[in-house]
Amino acid sequence: MSFFSRLKNKHNRRSGGGAGRRGGGLFSGKNNREENTRVEEHLRAFTSTRKGVEAYFEPATPREEPALLLIARDGEWTRRKVQDLKVALSLAEKLGLPFYEVQKTGYPKSMREWNERHRAG
Repeated sequence: MSFFSRLKNKHNRRSGGGAGRRGGGLFSGKNNREENTRVEEHLRAFTSTRKGVEAYFEPATPREEPALLLIARDGEWTRRKVQDLKVALSLAEKLGLPFYEVQKTGYPKSMREWNERHRAG
């Protein structure tokens, strides 16, 4: 894909156009159904193998697409892109997880501590 094609696609995503927004799936891009299944399986596996998992929604920024962040009690975490807040909430409910918005609550202390312990250095 050329540089200008990427810019055009980025603009379409922000304005609500583009193939990724029309499909109504969890995630944008090709093979939505396969990607949805793969990501949901990853989040379900993370949830089933850790204690005290909570879901945090990260809104889109100029550099990143919206994401659902799962954080275990010990601070270990995983992040996957989602289409929007509504989809993130639906997925958290499906997994039976408490749901928070990072902009309102911030990141939990356990995650920051986990990152400090595992920082390469």
